[in-house]
Amino acid sequence: MEAPPLERKLAAILAADVEGYSRLMNVDEELTLATLTSHRTIVDSLIEKAHGQIFGTAGDSVLAEFPSVVHAFHAAVAIQQAMWRANEELPLDHRMNFRIGINVGDVLVKNGDIFGDGVNIAARLEGLADVGGICVTRGVRDHLRDRVDATFEDLGEQNIKNIPRPLRVFRVLFDQQGEPAIDLAAPIVEDRTRSSVEQSLSQDSDDEGHRVEVAFWESVQESNDPAEYTLYLERFPEGQFVELATARLESGGTSGDDPAIELAFWETVRETGNADMFEAYLVKYPNGQFSDLANIMIANLLKARSAPSVD
Repeated sequence: MEAPPLERKLAAILAADVEGYSRLMNVDEELTLATLTSHRTIVDSLIEKAHGQIFGTAGDSVLAEFPSVVHAFHAAVAIQQAMWRANEELPLDHRMNFRIGINVGDVLVKNGDIFGDGVNIAARLEGLADVGGICVTRGVRDHLRDRVDATFEDLGEQNIKNIPRPLRVFRVLFDQQGEPAIDLAAPIVEDRTRSSVEQSLSQDSDDEGHRVEVAFWESVQESNDPAEYTLYLERFPEGQFVELATARLESGGTSGDDPAIELAFWETVRETGNADMFEAYLVKYPNGQFSDLANIMIANLLKARSAPSVD
């Protein structure tokens, strides 16, 4: 028999887990299972209404994939707000709270399941979140910034188990007692872009595509692994950083302080005229030779964006 096909794709992953589940089971097993069933009915419905696909539901954990980071974020916030309301009806010692992590990254799909570093990172982020809270990677934060009504608190670089490089993690600050943006009573609207993040983005604006590519490129730069540069070239064969990725591969995946690499990066960024790309340059080269110019370009682009249109 042939082995099942292995699909690799870029996806937004949400991982959720019940805080203190073992403790709750020891106190009252039947009540805990009943509460979990009730809470999971709400959680699963919110994920479905946000066009998510649930892959893993082992015990008290949930793993879901979304066609966009924005969908995953709205589902996460709605889940935590809905859980706060559901817990209000329960005694304090029987309340069930979730921690949630969101990551955007490369995943492998096989036999109807997903796995890989993209999934592992989301699961580890969930463990860093506060009770009833949400943690995200820098790539997710950069994608969502100025697009959602939330604030992101920088938790700095975190060493995560089984991930070879430190990851920049952000805590989402939101109104836990707010009204969920996803209406459980509303009918589910079919989303034809469920299959992958890339398909969703290809139908969106060019600016949306820039955001995802930049987020993916920044994660590749953090690893400095030649295999990651090869993966970038496979995912974005006509991307903004193709020449730079090729140069990194030829140099063994390292860049150091090579001014030629910085110049190549800057020329790529300058040609796009995109604020997110200039911000990506500043993240990589905060004291670079073009940092002042990058800040000026960002200010001008934001000013032009906010200026009223003239008919």
